[in-house]
Amino acid sequence: MIQPARSHVACAACALRKFCFSSVGTDTAPATHVPLVQRRRLRPGEKLFTKGTPLNSLYAVRAGFLKTCALMPNGDQRILGFHIMGDVLGLDAIASGTHPTEAVALNGCEVCEIPTDRAERLMNGRASIATHFRQLLSEQIAEAGDRIVALGAMSARQRVAGFLLDLAERWASRGYSPNEFDLCLTRKEIGSYLGLTFETVSRTLSFFDAQEWIAIDGRHVRIRNHEALRNALLEA
Repeated sequence: MIQPARSHVACAACALRKFCFSSVGTDTAPATHVPLVQRRRLRPGEKLFTKGTPLNSLYAVRAGFLKTCALMPNGDQRILGFHIMGDVLGLDAIASGTHPTEAVALNGCEVCEIPTDRAERLMNGRASIATHFRQLLSEQIAEAGDRIVALGAMSARQRVAGFLLDLAERWASRGYSPNEFDLCLTRKEIGSYLGLTFETVSRTLSFFDAQEWIAIDGRHVRIRNHEALRNALLEA
């Protein structure tokens, strides 16, 4: 099966694509073509932004993976999000004007950077872009609410099943296979994201493998039975 070109998929699935393919102007006035996007490459472990730094840009993942983390009082990190191509980072800093988390590259990756002053200028001139941006904010709030519910009410098996199904859906929406992909995170990082221990994540993945719901080799996962995972997610 021929997969779409990576750059084409990244742009088509990107939540900020309307900013990239629009020109500064208004809905009624002629547009002025101003470059909005800069590309930035990150090495594995390199930070895109840190907690407390001013919000100067929004970022869209073009290639690779990143994680966003909260720093706990004892110095530990709690993973709040993992991001693949097309995802947006920086929206949670809009209210305060500073980043409440830090974003770290999980591998060599590339992001598209849109300065906030240019994005605001574009939104002020184009109502459709402003509407799209409000939708992005609403979606992120809804996703955060869903995650709080999941952490408070779901069992370990439900959380891990939901994690795998969500990742499969995200890859599928970008034109890739929902059945076979690499995990973005280590077992320990998945545990941090799901509120589980490393041992519980490993044991649950091994259980799914033994049941032949998935086949797992290191970080590579092949989902063999989507229906079984959906049933596990819905179990009482």
